[in-house]
Amino acid sequence: MTAYQWPEPPRQTAVPLAPEGIPLIGAAAFVTAVFALLGMVVPALLGLLASLFCCYFFRDPDRVVPQKDLAVVAPADGKVIAVSRVERSPFKPGDFVKISIFMSVFNVHVNRMPVAGRVSRVDYRPGKFVNASLDKTSEDNERNSLEIETDDGRTLAVVQVAGLIARRIICRVQEDDVLARGQRFGVICFGSRVDVYLPSDSTANVNSGETVAAGSSIIAQLADPHRTGS
Repeated sequence: MTAYQWPEPPRQTAVPLAPEGIPLIGAAAFVTAVFALLGMVVPALLGLLASLFCCYFFRDPDRVVPQKDLAVVAPADGKVIAVSRVERSPFKPGDFVKISIFMSVFNVHVNRMPVAGRVSRVDYRPGKFVNASLDKTSEDNERNSLEIETDDGRTLAVVQVAGLIARRIICRVQEDDVLARGQRFGVICFGSRVDVYLPSDSTANVNSGETVAAGSSIIAQLADPHRTGS
């Protein structure tokens, strides 16, 4: 039976929110209050809806993470839109298993580490804002890439990709930070995508069309380094 644990201490709050969303929520609530005081009913109602949607969008529930050896967990909530083999990662050429997860505006947008390890490189690149569900967005859109080195020396990459609506990628970590599997590392605002590049001998546990939850869903399994070939 798979054991689970918290990658970070649970927060003692009824409505956990990503810190990056609090200024926007506060601004929307302030404008709503001004409209209400002025007796402008329709703008006040629209402002209230906007405030509630911001609270919903920036929700950040605590998650328990499966403690299964060599497991790779989803870095984002959303729908798997591609599982493929590619000939390079954002950092180097080679054979990789690439898993892409698309987040609609209705998904939680907090991103989590797929494996435990050290952030060996961070590479931010500006770009376009095309629909994040299209394959070409991995190369053309604004993106932020992390290279992660595991304790046994393997490397993989996680890429935050901006989407059609997204205009802000937030990465909370920097080079040499060591994080646990399932620990929060960033946020993408208002619809986006996350790609994971795994070593070629990894086994994907998901297919296109499946829905996954960041930190909780196992999307792949790294190869056992102690397994001998037949």
